[in-house]
Amino acid sequence: MPGWLVALFAVSTGATVANLYYAQPLLSTLAESFKVSTATAGALVTVTQIGYVLGMLFLVPLGDRVEKRRLVTILLAVTALVMTAAGAATGYAMLLAASLISGATSVVAQILVPFAASLAPDHARGRIIGRVMAGLLTGILLSRTVSSLVAGAAGWRCVYLGSAILTALLAVALRLILPRHPATTDLSYHQVLRSTARLVRSHPALLRRGLYQAAVFGSFSAFWTTVSFLLTGPRFHYTTTGVGLFALVGAAGVVVAPVAGRWGDRGLASPMTGAALLLGTLASALTGIGAHNIVLLALAAILLDIAVQTTLILGQHVVYQLDPAARARLNSVYIATFFAGGAAGSQLGTILYRTGGWAAVAWLSAALPLAGLLYWMTERPLARGSGRRRIFTWPSSSRTAGCATCSSGAPPPQTGAGAQRR
Repeated sequence: MPGWLVALFAVSTGATVANLYYAQPLLSTLAESFKVSTATAGALVTVTQIGYVLGMLFLVPLGDRVEKRRLVTILLAVTALVMTAAGAATGYAMLLAASLISGATSVVAQILVPFAASLAPDHARGRIIGRVMAGLLTGILLSRTVSSLVAGAAGWRCVYLGSAILTALLAVALRLILPRHPATTDLSYHQVLRSTARLVRSHPALLRRGLYQAAVFGSFSAFWTTVSFLLTGPRFHYTTTGVGLFALVGAAGVVVAPVAGRWGDRGLASPMTGAALLLGTLASALTGIGAHNIVLLALAAILLDIAVQTTLILGQHVVYQLDPAARARLNSVYIATFFAGGAAGSQLGTILYRTGGWAAVAWLSAALPLAGLLYWMTERPLARGSGRRRIFTWPSSSRTAGCATCSSGAPPPQTGAGAQRR
């Protein structure tokens, strides 16, 4: 897989997923512009994430059913139209509706990631997924800074209109450059949805990995949805541009994405997931301590971003090996599960900030990854081998890296000559 194509996937996923996060640093501005309360403004992030969950459940499974390049082009075209409507919104209800639809169609990012995984060779899949996800996560982190800077210079409407233009250009570029990738199943749409539900029952690792990520992403969403209120409030008196510059510090955590991919290739998915959940808990606790100290708050943001990225990359590495012919459907369940956690974290965070202040948000942010860590402690590696002989060691080479799934409750995939001999 050529490096320029990996770079294209990375840039495309980052630019697309950024649509979900442009509103986060603008909540105070939007509340003032539309004359709504803090909690109502925070609902914009929640509605966008709910749209993303719906898109994951009902649109991403089409990635196994429809030729991927065509599906990506259609969804990006719809996203461009909806972002234009958001930029021209005359009322808050119109902005909410546009955000819901744009959240659903922005799942293009999660069609491109399994697309890249399908094109990658087995021995380097984790590394390539890590690079593509580094682009996606960079888009998430930089979206807040770009949004704040553009809004500060030209107003919040230009953020949405600029995104519409970028998305339209991206649709044209991907249509011309992406290789054709035929469907991997001939099932009807209804059957695809039913088969997606069956995947949850047949692969326990899928739900487990989704819940791990839901816990840490809920913490992440609670923090980033409410931190703009804290920074623009009486403690720090930041402007919209200042909030954007603060959001930039989280981009430092993106360097862990390729490293996490290598951990997955080496079969370290389970132990490093536990370490990431612990890190997320400690980082969230630090947000409470740093309520009056911008340096501690920035450090907590970086550590929390590292925890989120690590669990995300490792989770996808495990999930994509469960069934190579159903990667889009597996990814839809995985992402929908943890974005549901993110939506809950965003909404609970805004409610708690209004009723209990930043300390209440910090408690919520710490409790979620701690719950994930406690759940992770119930995980046990399955016995490998057959008959009476059982081996409980972690795989240590790229040849056995596929057995990372064993640690999450699924048998390793069998491919190549070894599968034929069996």
